[in-house]
Parts: sequence; structure tokens; C-alpha cells
Amino acid sequence: MTDTPDFGVVMRAGGVSLVLDLGDHGLPAVVHWGADSGDLDARGFAGLAATGVLPVAASEVDVPVRISMLPEHARGWMGRPGLSGSRAGAAWSPLWRTVAVALDGVPLGVPLDGASDGGVVNRGAGTLVVDAIDEAAELALTLTVELGLSGIVRTRAAVRNLGAEAYQLDDLMLCLPTPAIASEVLDFAGRWGGERSPQRRSVNVGAHRRESRRGRTGLDAAMILSVGTPGFGFADGEVWGIHTAWSGNHVHQVERVLSGEQLLGGGELLLPGEVRLAQGESYESPWVYGIYGAGLDDSARRMHRNLRARPQHPRSPRPVTLNVWEAVYFDHDLDTLLELAERAAGVGIERFVLDDGWFGGRRGDRAGLGDWTVSGAVWPDGLHPLVDRVRGLGMQFGLWFEPEMVSMDSDLARAHPDWIMATGERLPVESRHQQVLNLGIPEAYEHVRDAMCAILDEYDIAYLKWDHNRDLVDAGTQPLGRPGVHEQTLAYYRLVDELKARYPELEIESCSSGGGRVDLAALERTDRVWVSDNNDPIDRQQINRWTTQLVPPELMGNHIASGASHTTNRLHALSFRAITALFGHLGVEWDLRRASEAELAELSGWIELHRANRELLHGGELVRLDHPDGSLSLNGVVAADGSAGLFSFVSLSRAPVASPGRIRLPGLLPSARYRIEPLLVGGLPHGADTAPWWELGPVELSGAVLGSVGLVMPALRPEQAVLLRAERVDEIDGGTSGSRTA
Repeated sequence: MTDTPDFGVVMRAGGVSLVLDLGDHGLPAVVHWGADSGDLDARGFAGLAATGVLPVAASEVDVPVRISMLPEHARGWMGRPGLSGSRAGAAWSPLWRTVAVALDGVPLGVPLDGASDGGVVNRGAGTLVVDAIDEAAELALTLTVELGLSGIVRTRAAVRNLGAEAYQLDDLMLCLPTPAIASEVLDFAGRWGGERSPQRRSVNVGAHRRESRRGRTGLDAAMILSVGTPGFGFADGEVWGIHTAWSGNHVHQVERVLSGEQLLGGGELLLPGEVRLAQGESYESPWVYGIYGAGLDDSARRMHRNLRARPQHPRSPRPVTLNVWEAVYFDHDLDTLLELAERAAGVGIERFVLDDGWFGGRRGDRAGLGDWTVSGAVWPDGLHPLVDRVRGLGMQFGLWFEPEMVSMDSDLARAHPDWIMATGERLPVESRHQQVLNLGIPEAYEHVRDAMCAILDEYDIAYLKWDHNRDLVDAGTQPLGRPGVHEQTLAYYRLVDELKARYPELEIESCSSGGGRVDLAALERTDRVWVSDNNDPIDRQQINRWTTQLVPPELMGNHIASGASHTTNRLHALSFRAITALFGHLGVEWDLRRASEAELAELSGWIELHRANRELLHGGELVRLDHPDGSLSLNGVVAADGSAGLFSFVSLSRAPVASPGRIRLPGLLPSARYRIEPLLVGGLPHGADTAPWWELGPVELSGAVLGSVGLVMPALRPEQAVLLRAERVDEIDGGTSGSRTA
């Protein structure tokens, strides 16, 4: 402890507290991040801070180490420092001194001006900005810390070089501490067609570090790295998570050091020499999000509320979409596409998307990328006949682009080979027979932007499917080959921002070999993510379930697949395919010309059901069931006011017993009474045995009973699903509606 006055800020929102110590002119150190601490006076703040200081261990530095949100080696922190860099070997270990603090734009002095008691300010949600300097290292720092209304923390830092000599920044990682009881890690792995695959391990001494060097978020991205109390689940335990909002190279990590401190950290992963700051130049880090919750569902709901509160969050109903990729692939034919459009409109589809193959010499995946003009050979009258008919049928029209890529067999590559990202006198290894177009070169950026604008100016296009189908290898700028991933990522953001500003009604999907660009920086600018190229519903059950840990359903592209999956060749009933896709931004990925009249009628019924429940599906709060039987899954959404809920009960594989017994429906108001009934389109799945209570008609039970006792479900065969809807009918006498069964 120091003799300087207590200097602290307590921010509280959404049941979460962030308690910061700014004493001794240091950077903010987190005294507490987690469950609501209540307001703190000076004595309470001092007590909380004092009782969290670890004893000085043998063979450690002689004073307690002050660990800020940008941990400093100079203060004795022996883990990975928050800032790494140097000025040709000098200024490599900065020691920051805070020179200014502002809370919600109001400058604060020391002790704090406007403090409620002594040197402590208590606030709700808010933004703290701290300016610091290291005069010897000739560096300045601005650290921004926000607590949102949903209880989400986010922070970023900007470093400025004050010296005459260039400063090379190697690493900037922002950190949040977690208690030692958070001893289990959950993050995600993945592959093409198998994104967001959960993996768990214990927290041990050392760093569990997840790096992405793919130049994009990555199919194998950690997404959120969470630590929690042992065995934490959807409804149980405490969970602390970190998410780096960056669509290029990045890192997530948890590190425990021998003294017992444990930090979550995240930031951009910089390649050697990628950021060199001349005098007066600055680097600003990505936002790093801290997500606390009482269980994984609580954490996910906080993030969903945070995203839904943004001014740019989609407000209009998410149009049911047909994407024609799996119907025609590169075989574009006007009559075929017009027939698909007619069938799509007939079943209630609201948006028609033309995928890859409409431009330049793009008749397959080996040519044409970069030549963003409509192919005269395939479309002699342009896209007008198709666009006009789609619009005439009352549907929106969407179009596929892959703006950051180039085929070697293209007019663009032949004219500008120097625009291809490369290192040294060699081309990178190809992936999907393509290379990366360097949008960090102004002329290349302008070429792509202008070509896209020409298409958007000519045609009535409401939606872009924006793809990015390869990792960045040897991604340098010719001729010297200096690393260019950082600038490429910023150019992607700038291009999306420019198009959004010019076409404010335009919606854009973030697609990248499927789900390879799922992060909050991409979602700041786009209107949905393509969850996976794999539409097989048995795989999508798990991919969707875990993508919702970050992304709310209305931003998740979920499509009803063909009867035989194009990815796995497995066969599934339409009811299973439809129920799997309902909990998201619904679409269809199916050659409707090959569908029977009975299938079209059933598909129309599922689309009608989705549209009838779209407000609930896209505005409700996520619930997922913890259950020991891994052969079954229950997911749902409950209206924020508890008025209704929609649940899917899924048999993933053959269970060891005929029935798991009662299945709980979490998330409903305990004190309210609900009418429960199945929602069926086309009847019960083939071969399933109905639950006896279904024969009685709707039943009415309290939310407390449904959440803690549950209902017997039908006996389903593997890879089948059913839907239940809960409708609130009244309040139970003497009850209160202030809390839910979690």
C-alpha cells in the first residue's frame, strides 16, 4: 500500500462492477471485476483494495506488484508485458505516469473532483479516459475503459511516439484480472465446416495463448476465451471472458504466474516491423471486450443486449433469404434463376441472392476474381432481367462479392501484378486458386471501391454477401515485402464504411469460407455473419449453439439445407433442417426446382412459422440447457418481458435410454403461468413417439415448474427435433415477476 490518497472509480451496470484504482499516478489497476459490489465509499474502497493485495513471496520483488490494465515489466510484473517495443533497442520497458483522467468527458483531479466520499467516484455505466506519459521513453499513452449498460467492459489503448527516432511497436495487449477460482478455460477451435468447436482445459501456471496468424479472424478462432469456476455451464458458475474485436491477426490468452495472479488478455498480433511510429504518429489497438456472467447464458445475453443497443443494429425484420449457390454453383442461366425466383417467392422468401460466378471470366474458381464487371457472355443484357423480376416478385436482390481477392487468371492481375500481397521475389502459395489483393495500396483500394459502386449504382441491390476465402500467407507489400496484414484489415473496414455511408440502406454479410470472420469489429460494420458453409443440420446444431455465445440469432445466417447435405452427404428430414435454421436469420440453400409440391408446401409452412415468431426469435433472450445426456440438446429464446418462449428439443444421436425423463425449460418467469404447446408443421417427425400429454392439448404450468421440474418430451429418433412454444397466460396469485428461472 502507498501513502498517496485513495483515487478510485467504481462503475456499476447490469449487475456487474468494475472497480479501478488510479492511485500513485499509475495506470488503472482493476481492484474488482465481476458481480456487483455496490457503491463504495473511501473506506470501503480502501478496504477492498487492501484485502486483495497478495503477500510478497520469497524470491519476488520486495513490494506488492501493481498490475495495471497494461501490465508493466518496470513495476515488477514478470508475465507477458502489456506493451512490447523499442526504439532500436532502447525505450523497451516503459514506466507510465498518469497526467490526466476524464470520466464521461469531465476532467478529474487528484483527489478526484466530484468524489462522493474522499477520492472515490461511484458511477453507473460510463467511460474513463486516462492519459499517461513516459518522458524517458518519449512515449504517450491514452487508455479508454468503458462499462456498458449490459455490464460489458471494453478497453483500448493508443500509443504515440514523442521522440525523433522511430519507435517499433511489437505487441500491445490489454488485460483484465480474474480470481484464482476461475480455474477452468473454455475457448473454441474449428475448421472449415466445423467452426466454434468448444474445448476445455485447466488453468495452469504459464500462458494458455491462442494466436491467429491467418490474416482474418479464422475458422479456428478462439472467439471468446473464458475462464470460470470448475464445471461452469450455461446456467451455473461464474465466468469471465475476453474477446478481441479485430478481423486480422490477433491473440487471446489467460496467464497465471507463480505468485498467483491471473490475467485475461487480448490484442492485435503484430508481424515483425508492421507498426513503426515516426515522431507524432500513433497506433490505436482494437477494442478488447471483457464479459462477466453467472453462467455462459448470462454472459451471452449481456453481449446480445450490448449489440442490440447499438444505433446501427438492424431494426427491420430480417428478410428470409434464398441463396442460389448450392442450387446452381457457377452455372448461371437466366431461365433457371428465374424459375428459382418464382418458386422462392411462392414459399414466402423475401430476399434472393445471386452468388459467385456472375462477373468477368468467372466460370469456375480458377479465374475472374478482381474483374468486377457483369459477364457479357453469360448476361448479355446485364443482370437487369433477373433483378427486375426478383424485385417484381416483391423480393430484395442480393449479390456476392469477394473484394479482397484476385485470381492470377484475371485482367486485374495481368495489369497490376504488383497489387498482389507478396513477400520477397515470390508469390505466396495459392489457396482456392487465388491470391490476396493489397487494399493497403491506394490505387488498388480505389479500383475495387469504384467497381463495386458502379454495380451498386446500376442495380437495385439491397444486400451484399461479402466473402473472403483464404488465409493471408506472406502478406507483404511489394517490392520490399513489408508485412501488410494490419493495413489490409484497416482497408477492409474503410471499404465497408465507405459503402455503408454511400448506400445507407445496404446490408452486408460477413462471410469468410463460411464462419471465418466472426468478430465484433466485423459486426460493427456488417448486418449478419455467415455462420458456416456447412448447412448439415446435425453439425449446425453445435456450430449455431456456440456461435450464439457472441452473436445474437438475428445476426446469424442460418439456412435450410438441401435434403442431402452438400457438405456431408447426410440425409435429413425437412422438419429437422427447418427447426435447426429457425433460430437465426433464416434462409434457404436448396435447389427448389427439385423440391416436390409437398416439400414446397411444408417449406412454406416453416417460413410462415418463422415469420410469425420472428420478433421473439430475433429479440428474445437466449437459453440453453445443461444436461448430462450428450445425445440431446435444448435451446430456446424467451421474450425480455417473459411473455413467451420458443424452445427446440433435439435428438442428436441414439440415447442410452428410451427417454431422458422430464426436460426443463429454463428462462421463464417463475411467478407466471404459461400455456405450453407443440408447434408442428407437417406432423410429428417420422417414427417419433409422442409424449402422452401432447394428446391432452395445451397444458398450463408455472415458469417455476417448467424451469425446475420440466416436461417429458416425445421419444425422437436420432437427428430429429420438435418445437415448443410457451405463452404467458396470467400471474400466479401472490407471485412477483422480477426474476427468472435460469
